[in-house]
Amino acid sequence: MVPIFAKHIPPRIAVRYRIAPVRIEEGTLVVASEKPYQGVELDELRQVVGLPLRIVLASEQEIQQLIRQHYGIGAETVEAMLQAEETVPLASSLTEAAEDLDAIGGEASVIRVVNQLLSEAVKERATDIHLEPFERSMAVRYRIDGVLYDLPVPPRLYQFYPALLSRIKVMANLNVAEHRLPQDGRAKVRVQGRQIDLRISILPTPEGETAMIRLLNTNILLGLEQLGLLPDHQAVLERLLTRPHGILLVTGPTGSGKTTTLYASLVKLNDRMKKILTIEDPIEYRLPGVTQMQVHPKIDFTFARALRSMLRHDPDVMMVGEIRDLETAEIAIRTALTGHLVFSTLHTNDAAGSVSRLLDMGVESYLVSSSLECAVAQRLVRLLCPQCKGTRCSACRQTGYQGRTAIFEFMVLGEEIRRLIVNRVPANQIKALARKQGMRTLREDGMLKVKQGLTTEAEVMRVTQSDE
Repeated sequence: MVPIFAKHIPPRIAVRYRIAPVRIEEGTLVVASEKPYQGVELDELRQVVGLPLRIVLASEQEIQQLIRQHYGIGAETVEAMLQAEETVPLASSLTEAAEDLDAIGGEASVIRVVNQLLSEAVKERATDIHLEPFERSMAVRYRIDGVLYDLPVPPRLYQFYPALLSRIKVMANLNVAEHRLPQDGRAKVRVQGRQIDLRISILPTPEGETAMIRLLNTNILLGLEQLGLLPDHQAVLERLLTRPHGILLVTGPTGSGKTTTLYASLVKLNDRMKKILTIEDPIEYRLPGVTQMQVHPKIDFTFARALRSMLRHDPDVMMVGEIRDLETAEIAIRTALTGHLVFSTLHTNDAAGSVSRLLDMGVESYLVSSSLECAVAQRLVRLLCPQCKGTRCSACRQTGYQGRTAIFEFMVLGEEIRRLIVNRVPANQIKALARKQGMRTLREDGMLKVKQGLTTEAEVMRVTQSDE
């Protein structure tokens, strides 16, 4: 809801004059401004507002934050659309070239609102945007550092929700007329000089279609040194990368940074003396010098089929985006056993759980035992804000955190663990032996980062509560 005192200044006036209402004191509206309005300018502003004004100076960032807080993103655009009662135009389909949001910021109204949502998401370091319709309202939420936050939007934006969805569909080359079935697509945009890849998913609901937009910054690719590995874990991973064959599995839920870890490993190996092939869904980052392929289930180009074809290209290293079924698992394992280094991911809670997952798929225990070199579990924890060190400030959205790092659990297979796998021993016993041999759990690794002053105990407990 717009505060009562903020209603004295329409959004278009706040944006045009770069002012933001703060409060009313004894009948005078206190207004934050970048410059000290005086004389004729101040009189004109008073006439527009209709109240006595008192100007207080503030930074541009503070004013923008107040405008967004009071009116919501794109409020002045929504106000203009409502006043004009315009029929909202749809944009033409995107080509493969990235669309420059900064260059088309003043175009048609709905396009401008979508651009503002995307630009704000990039500015706030969001990884996902959720647009959710309700009976007489809508919500926009950003996922920042793994946590969802509601974004202030103008209350009447929901009137243009169908047009917003149509614009997003057009960007991703989806069927604008289809409202009953899920749809998935992708688009490219350029914001503040950076190219951002968008993964767009549309789902039907009783109140209308909901949209999720994942933002991938293609200019950011981390090396091993930037993953958050503690020295002993980094040494283990670098040693594993020198192995001529075997499987390295990275496990964890969606959004835990598994693919980032695999990409960093491939970058380390990419010395032009090795042939590296990947099969992914989707290709999140382009790796120069690496042959990357995208699965296409509709034409039966699956992980398993791609793996068979990849072997004919004389690879040294292969990455399979995810092992989802028995066929893919068996081919990946046999590939590792015939002299290739294979990387892949699984959705399991901890490192030892990867063994149980493969066995549950139907893979023979002796194949798992002889091919798996290491299973790595990981999670992402929020870092303490460097500006306030956790005491909360505007730079961290009053959360106390800014940015993320990873915590890890490395289970390197030795002869004793391999024997347990052959005998199909439960995962908890495998984990117990690994801990006895020196494996640090996710929570223990996180607590070391707490001691380093990087994060908090509460944050580590939040992301590991189901794993210990």
